[in-house]
Amino acid sequence: MSLLLLNLILLGIILFLLVVLSWVWPPDSPWAPWWRTNKKVARAMCKLAKVTQRDTVYDLGCGDGTALLIAVKEFGAKGVGIEIDPLRYWIAKVRAKINCVSDRVIFRRKNFFDEDLDLATVIFVYLVPKTLSRLQIKFQNELQKNTKIVSYRYQMNLPLVDKDKKHQLYLYKV
Repeated sequence: MSLLLLNLILLGIILFLLVVLSWVWPPDSPWAPWWRTNKKVARAMCKLAKVTQRDTVYDLGCGDGTALLIAVKEFGAKGVGIEIDPLRYWIAKVRAKINCVSDRVIFRRKNFFDEDLDLATVIFVYLVPKTLSRLQIKFQNELQKNTKIVSYRYQMNLPLVDKDKKHQLYLYKV
């Protein structure tokens, strides 16, 4: 067996294990797993927050951009996706071009803790509890009054306005 083939097999095994690990990632971990928000949940997020064309939706840790693409394409909002992972960032940018919405959505390859969030009217988060608790201070310091935050799967220690039990969504207002 050639060394190249052996390296390719090893790389395949590592990638497979990383995908499996992302499915069972512990929710109290400080690291972000590669969890996707599907289109059905993204639509439910937009409906819960009552997203309209007047909104600027920020997705913190936007991944492949699914939630933002739904908000922009189907609800008419403007979008800002912040993703630190270069692969997910480029996937999101390509998906925006394919969906012909790159004029209404911006993706930034940054750490969302370093980004100013004051222009957001709606924020989407699908993040582990440790990260959410760190973000709460940032939200209280930077967000304008009545900014809506939709959290998928995990609750925060902010005033809960509404929830969608079926989709595990929680709506907060600052």
